[in-house]
Amino acid sequence: MQILVTGAAGFIGFHLCKKLIDDGHTVIGVDNINDYYDPTLKIGRISQLGIDRELSLPFDIEESTNSDFTFIRSNIEEDYFWEKLALDFTIDAIIHLAAQAGVRYSLENPKAYIKSNIDGFLNVLEFSRYHKISNLIYASSSSVYGMESEQPFSEQESCNKPVSLYAATKRSNELMAYTYHHLFGITSIGLRFFTVYGPWGRPDMAPFIFTKAAFEGTEIRVFNQGNQKRDFTYIDDIVNGIVQIFDQKAKIEGAEVCNIGQGKPLGLGDFISLIEECTGKELAKKYVEAQPGDVQVTFANTEKLESTFAYQPKIELKNGINEFVKWYINYYKIDK
Repeated sequence: MQILVTGAAGFIGFHLCKKLIDDGHTVIGVDNINDYYDPTLKIGRISQLGIDRELSLPFDIEESTNSDFTFIRSNIEEDYFWEKLALDFTIDAIIHLAAQAGVRYSLENPKAYIKSNIDGFLNVLEFSRYHKISNLIYASSSSVYGMESEQPFSEQESCNKPVSLYAATKRSNELMAYTYHHLFGITSIGLRFFTVYGPWGRPDMAPFIFTKAAFEGTEIRVFNQGNQKRDFTYIDDIVNGIVQIFDQKAKIEGAEVCNIGQGKPLGLGDFISLIEECTGKELAKKYVEAQPGDVQVTFANTEKLESTFAYQPKIELKNGINEFVKWYINYYKIDK
C-alpha cells in the first residue's frame, strides 16, 4: 500500500512514518516544515528516515535512501499539492496528522489555524472523496473537551464549548468528517490525542521546556499555580495505537472519534519532580495564573479504543521521561 502521512516531519508524524516503513509499507510523507518551532528539529527527524538534504522549494520531492519513503515539502491547504499528488502517486490510504498545533499560539496567529486545520482538512476530505479513500484516520485533540466535560473525558460528551481556537478547529474537523460520511460515505476515525511526549518531541511542550530549563539553569513558568493535571502519553503508545487502528481499519464505522491516551492524569508538580529526578537538576519555578484557553485537567477514558482495537498503553511516565531526557542529552550533546 502507498500510505500518505501528512505532517510527516512533525513529532507524531515522524515516529508513525518510521513504524509504517518498518512494518513494510510504502509511505509518502508531506510537511511544509514551517517555523512555528525550530525547523532544524524537523529536518533532523526526516533525516532519520533517509532524507539527507534540506528541501526548500514548494513540492520538492526527495526519495529516501531506503526506497520505502518519499518526502514532499508542501502545504496541504494548497490545491496544487493535491493535483500533483494525484498525478504522481497512487494513494491507497491517508493518515492525516498535519495541523497548526498549540493552544497558546492560536491567541497570536488565528489565521494560521483556519488555513492549516480547516482548509487543509477540507482538502484531505475532498481528495478522499474523489479518489475513493475509505477509512480515513486523522488527528483530533483532547482540547475539544473544554472546561465543562466530566472526568474522565468520554467520547459521549457533546464537546460544543471549546475554549481555544485550536480546539474549535479540531472539533470542526470532527463535524466535517461526519458530514462527508453522511454525504459521500467516507468512513473515518478522529483520534483525540492526550499530551504526547517522548524523543524528538515538540519544543513548545512542557517536557521539552522543563528539560531545557533544567540543563540551562533558567526559570520555568508554572501555569495555574501548578494546579493542572495532564494525561501524559508516551509516543510509542500513540504510534502503536494508530497502527493497531490502521491494521483493523475495516472496523471503522461511520465517522467515529476516539480517545487515545494513558488514562492516568498527573499533577504538574509531580511531573516537574520527575523531570528533576531524571535530569538530576532542581528547577527554578515561577508560579503564574492560567492562560486563556488552558484546560485545568485532561483525563482520557480509553475504553472504546481498548475494546474495539485492543489498545493498551504500556510505558509508565517515569520511564518515558527518562527516555526523553536521554534523547535530549544525546541530541543537544549535553555535558552532564
